[in-house]
Amino acid sequence: MVFGKAITVSTQGFSDIRDITGEVEGIVFESKIKSGIVTVFVVGSTASVSTVEYEPALVEDVRERLEQIAPRTMRSRHSETWGDDNGFSHIRATIMGPGITVPFTDGKLELGTWQQIVVIDHDNRPRSRKVFVQVIGE
Repeated sequence: MVFGKAITVSTQGFSDIRDITGEVEGIVFESKIKSGIVTVFVVGSTASVSTVEYEPALVEDVRERLEQIAPRTMRSRHSETWGDDNGFSHIRATIMGPGITVPFTDGKLELGTWQQIVVIDHDNRPRSRKVFVQVIGE
């Protein structure tokens, strides 16, 4: 069986990190599928989906490291070509990837105690992000 649903996540950009674990759990529950996998995919080329221990200090650590890896002030041909100054956000999103797959058993996500599913919006402005969640199983 396959069940899919989109959610919308409001973000501030510049690697804003939002915990969507509860929404994903809710979609798995709504699907009535007991065991399988759930795929979480953010639509767009300047955002990522990952897991992290979602606590304020680590959230800031992740944002700080992303700034070191691909600083918002970096020169990019993309920004020079299109004038949107968000080449860094495309680099960050490409490194991290747009989606993840999480197994679940008896309707419960197989996440670690301190592991949450997050959307990270790397763009250079606030956005309303569409995240598609697809549940596959039996």
